[in-house]
Amino acid sequence: MNEVKIYTDGSSLGNPGPGGWGVVIMWPNNETTELGGREDKTTNNRMEMMAVINALEYTHNLKSKAYNFKIILDSEYVYKGITEWIHNWIRNNWRTKSKKLVLNQDLWQRLSRVVQCNETKAPLVWERINSHIGILGNERADEIAVSFAENNPVKLKNEK
Repeated sequence: MNEVKIYTDGSSLGNPGPGGWGVVIMWPNNETTELGGREDKTTNNRMEMMAVINALEYTHNLKSKAYNFKIILDSEYVYKGITEWIHNWIRNNWRTKSKKLVLNQDLWQRLSRVVQCNETKAPLVWERINSHIGILGNERADEIAVSFAENNPVKLKNEK
């Protein structure tokens, strides 16, 4: 099985404040790809979303053989948003049950598009985990995100 595990995390120093996102992609052949980025004024939720968006944009652009992707994240906001809430938001023209505009709509729309593009190849599997419980990929994604938020990025592994 060609399962690829994608760990994502986001960080913000203040809400809003400088933020970073981190991604660790673990390939079936034991190679690892890491991604990270930064924004000067953002929120933790936006950085959590940017991690997933950038991971899926990266994997979608690969021209190699098909993989099954498992996105593993510690953000309940992103997990519930993409697996539960987004269907009603789209149906209600990006409004919540209380008729308010969905927060971070720009990123939700972008995430929705990249998920749809990736799922033309194979369904995505989503798994929410608790943070800081010693899961190597999650810990490293957090380290990357925090380092970018602090504007002192760690060296990224890119073996793929």
